[in-house]
Amino acid sequence: MLGPPALSPEATEMKEPLPKVLTSSSCSSSEDDTSSSSQEKKSCRNIQLDESLLRRFVQRELTQDLTPLQLIKIDLTDEKNLVSPKSVDIGLGAESAIKELQSKPGFKVGELSVLTFRRECLQGLVKVVVKLQEKSPLKFKVVRQIACLDPSRMHRDPDWCIRQMKGIVQTFLQGKHLAGGIPAGDVIIQQFTSLLSLEGRGEQFRSFQPFKQRVDVFLHLTLSPSYMDLLRFCQSVLLLSHGQATVERGFSINKEVETCNLLGESLEALRLICDNVSSCGGVLKVPLTKNLLASVASARSQYRLYLEQERKKRESDAQTQKRKAAEDELQELKQQRRVLDEICAILENDANKLAEEAEGKAGSKMAQLITKSNTLRRRHKEKKEELVKMDKTIEEKAMELRHLP
Repeated sequence: MLGPPALSPEATEMKEPLPKVLTSSSCSSSEDDTSSSSQEKKSCRNIQLDESLLRRFVQRELTQDLTPLQLIKIDLTDEKNLVSPKSVDIGLGAESAIKELQSKPGFKVGELSVLTFRRECLQGLVKVVVKLQEKSPLKFKVVRQIACLDPSRMHRDPDWCIRQMKGIVQTFLQGKHLAGGIPAGDVIIQQFTSLLSLEGRGEQFRSFQPFKQRVDVFLHLTLSPSYMDLLRFCQSVLLLSHGQATVERGFSINKEVETCNLLGESLEALRLICDNVSSCGGVLKVPLTKNLLASVASARSQYRLYLEQERKKRESDAQTQKRKAAEDELQELKQQRRVLDEICAILENDANKLAEEAEGKAGSKMAQLITKSNTLRRRHKEKKEELVKMDKTIEEKAMELRHLP
């Protein structure tokens, strides 16, 4: 899945055609489920690459706090947006090579040649980034709107996510890719709004880590079985960035294609033996010296000594790894405790706001607000109980860590 970029609300006002990818709609297939985390990482790396390249040759004031939409809309054909050839960043290696050539006696490079080289580098950078902008999926409004499925964004800015979800639903309706039509779209938006007001306030959404967790798995566990219509729609949306993953999966290369049957020490010993035999002119011509005979006689004891040293080394490494794992677990628990504490404060604050709002209402509206407020208070009470248990667990883990060697 494409990573959740920080999009500006103005980006959604652009009128753009329906992406061709919407026409391939085998969206209910669980076998073709999107590998969300890897797609997010790939998208983030592409954005970082664009930003890194732009900073090399674009005016500094134009590269400050760029959103993904602004990133692909910079006009690189306008020379006013570019730095001068003398100021273009060609990299440390190229700068060092130019200085070395200029300092060589009898082989000096003129300033005109250096300026021509810098101008060619600038032109090359412009062409590379222009091609990246042309191929960027961020040109499509629906791709930018998919960022509303970012769990942390749901917790941080629910109103923005609702607006983006409405835009995605409208895109599906215009392309006639939503079974059930407008009523189905209303149900999806209603369930999404309910999700943000209840589950979206939990610590799971706030502490979501896109580089460690999969968006599709997270949404499946969260949405089923209470929000089945929304879950099926999210599956369809996530498949928009699936691309040719089913085909490309067949070209993946196993990183461990070779199995090493020899340790480094054994391989080095064999090479020394072969070199010595070759230098002597063959196996039969190797001199049987006293040192060689003594080494052969003590080979077994040396091997046992080596095994004992390796065993001690493994035990030491295991203890180190065990302590490190315990420290990491304790740090993770403390982080979860901080998040849980913040969630408790948010739930209590939201419940109080709903109760105050209910005071000025009457009838069914007041009942709905009171119901939501009581629901949040119950969740606040549950989180407080989890907080107490978390404190006990942290204390136990800290005690275990102190007793580790």
